Amino acid sequence: MSEPHSYSHSSWAIFLIFLRLGLTSFGGPVAHIGYFREEFVSRRRWITEHSYADLVALCQFLPGPASSQVGLAIGLTQGGYRGALAAWAGFTLPSALALMLFAWGMTHIVEDSVSGALHGLKVVAVAVVTQAVWGMARTLCTDTLRVTIMAFAACFALLFPTTLGQISVILFAGVTGARLCKPAIAATHETLRLPVSKRAACYWLLIFLVLLTSLPLLTQIYPQQALAEIDAFFRTGSLVFGGGHVVLPLLQAEVVPNGWIDNDRFLAGYGAAQAVPGPLFTFAAFLGTSMQASPSGWAGGLLCLIAIFAPSFLLVAAALPFWEALRRQIHMRAALAGINAAVVGLLLAALYQPVWTSAILSPPDFALALLALVALMFWKVPPWLVVISSGLTGWALNLAG
Repeated sequence: MSEPHSYSHSSWAIFLIFLRLGLTSFGGPVAHIGYFREEFVSRRRWITEHSYADLVALCQFLPGPASSQVGLAIGLTQGGYRGALAAWAGFTLPSALALMLFAWGMTHIVEDSVSGALHGLKVVAVAVVTQAVWGMARTLCTDTLRVTIMAFAACFALLFPTTLGQISVILFAGVTGARLCKPAIAATHETLRLPVSKRAACYWLLIFLVLLTSLPLLTQIYPQQALAEIDAFFRTGSLVFGGGHVVLPLLQAEVVPNGWIDNDRFLAGYGAAQAVPGPLFTFAAFLGTSMQASPSGWAGGLLCLIAIFAPSFLLVAAALPFWEALRRQIHMRAALAGINAAVVGLLLAALYQPVWTSAILSPPDFALALLALVALMFWKVPPWLVVISSGLTGWALNLAG
């Protein structure tokens, strides 16, 4: 899996540029893709508009965090494998470290003194997920068939709230979409020139498949906590379609029933993840740091962070050389249309359980969630400011009560 030795930019330069983006890129994956376009297409002209569109299309097709995968692909085109690692580290570490510090603070601060603020963070998660469901539904559920797939996926996920149930919904939606959906004809784009051979891509895909299939078996043979966490977070990172918000139901099904973290702390961390820039998948660092079993703390946070992002590295490197051929296949794009509709349904189910049922317990909770939603969707208040304000409001209401 060797790569050429001469690239357009050094790994250090790539890291510094992505570090600045990781410190300032608020607003979620769609906003991140906009930041990347401004930085690398308009400002620096590292890649052309058509090439950037190809990368975005690829990363929307793959499971995992689309914005992080776009960053990985840009780093790979400009600096090879080291460039991809530098791009990921710069964009990911600021929010990951912030969430690990937040988890540490929750562990070492008396819970009663912050319970109101934590409840405020849980309430704002209702607004954030509602915004995501609404925005994704408007884009991805554009006809009767896709709305039907969305509704079926939501009902099935509520009736069978397990990881296997969610995976089954995604597979069913893909098959249904391939047979019945009619996506628009794709426009012609220029060919991407990428430093990954098809042979190397096959090796990366093989590694991904081996890990995805062998980790559950190894966990059964060697019931170690660290191995179980690697399996859970690697599998989650491999199966999330539709962006970072969809990681919520999959992770909740993995870590809460197993007793690794309680549901209140899970939702509080999810709310806090909205207040930091960078990818939402860094929520894994919060969960790993908060684990009630070893490894936890900083080691647990880094372990879970690496495990959930590892599939993105492997899939981007595996898919790039074959993307041009794949994206011309109309059945592949039709399957993706069905999967995206199911993703909206899974997120809708998660909005009710566990987000709504755990956070909206009284009329003031509903009022706070409604104000947060209006602030996000209509007043265009930055998400980090809405989250901080909701946490402070929850803390004040707790003191008043």
